[in-house]
Amino acid sequence: MVTHSEPQRDTSSHAQTLSRGIVAIEILAASPHPLSIDELAAELGVHRSVAYRILRTLEDHGIVQRSESGLLALGPRLATLARGVYRDLQTAALPELTAITQDLGMTAFIAVLDRAECITLTSVEPQQTHATVAQRPGTKHSLAVGAPGLAIQSILGADATARLTDARSPAELQEIRTRGYATSHNEVIAGLHSVAVPLSIPAHSPGALAVVYVATTHDDQEIGTRLAASVPRIINALR
Repeated sequence: MVTHSEPQRDTSSHAQTLSRGIVAIEILAASPHPLSIDELAAELGVHRSVAYRILRTLEDHGIVQRSESGLLALGPRLATLARGVYRDLQTAALPELTAITQDLGMTAFIAVLDRAECITLTSVEPQQTHATVAQRPGTKHSLAVGAPGLAIQSILGADATARLTDARSPAELQEIRTRGYATSHNEVIAGLHSVAVPLSIPAHSPGALAVVYVATTHDDQEIGTRLAASVPRIINALR
């Protein structure tokens, strides 16, 4: 069971209800299978009746849907809302992500900082390969592992890096800045490799442009150079 703590800053009933609704969405998003109301209530740490009221509100807005057997899952309305997240960045990045997949034969994606995690914003998979690695939007992992997380860490200020529980050493982050790209092997998922370059855009969370793959004939420097070439084009497309 995943434990979710209640926010401490505002104890009003409306704020608490909103917080619980958001946590309920996070629980359903993280679950590998639909949940019953009792399971959701247990994850939230509330009585079944409270969970039911939260559920009904989320259902009314199409955020959550319930099957005929009563199991809960995220609803299609959430996909519509998600498309609006950093819509400008997603639009600007799409041509470059597509070009990268064509040039390297790898899944290319944009990841952004979300508190202490690295979350995939958008991705493109190559079409002309025998096997591809899926990197679905919304996929997240600790900022402490994986090339995108390391690339993002390399552009954070000292204060922000100090607040991270598992921040990489200043020497390692400086090496990434000097080299221009970060690499990882078997860190997030066994057997997968990743290369990422920092993506710093005003009014957006710190991010990374990355690829993920199983095997390739391209070396890390070649991949990093190719990714770096797309960064200014993405930034220019946002202007």
